[in-house]
Amino acid sequence: MLLASDPDVTMSISATTRPKRPGETEDEDYHFVDDAAFDALISEGEFVEWAPVFNHRYGTPKAPVKAALKAGSDILFDIDWQGTQQLHSAMGEDLVRIFILPPSMEELERRLTSRGTDSADVIADRMQRASGEISHWAEYDYVLINRDTEECLRQVQTIVAAERLKRARQIGLVALVRDLVAQH
Repeated sequence: MLLASDPDVTMSISATTRPKRPGETEDEDYHFVDDAAFDALISEGEFVEWAPVFNHRYGTPKAPVKAALKAGSDILFDIDWQGTQQLHSAMGEDLVRIFILPPSMEELERRLTSRGTDSADVIADRMQRASGEISHWAEYDYVLINRDTEECLRQVQTIVAAERLKRARQIGLVALVRDLVAQH
């Protein structure tokens, strides 16, 4: 929803060793690779971050991230806490970390089930691990509770707008201020 509402945001597409789910598209949803290819990408230093998640591995390729940043885009990452920690180590203040919580564990399970993309065993495993994931909420800059999807989107849009207005992120601001001061 954020991507659809903001042309200056681009999605980071992760590589993964997990099998493709019905309806997913290669290079749109994920870059689906086998374990050997994932190992090669790690050894070649091609990931900004990578981590094992739910018995598979996920990683963010560096090249598209660099290209998007060079083009002036903000990049949306949909990654777990391990990847977020690695990105924070690499990018520091250039990264804005938003943790989105479900309103309840029951609602989380309902949402996972209603997607219709995972088996009951996979959902049970995810639910068992959810508390561990959620326990990392305090490591994030912002924490939202997704009670209503539209309201949560508005909150994310507000965060993005505020972060773009931070002094350090306004490209050309120093030169503008110098010119203003010099004109007086």
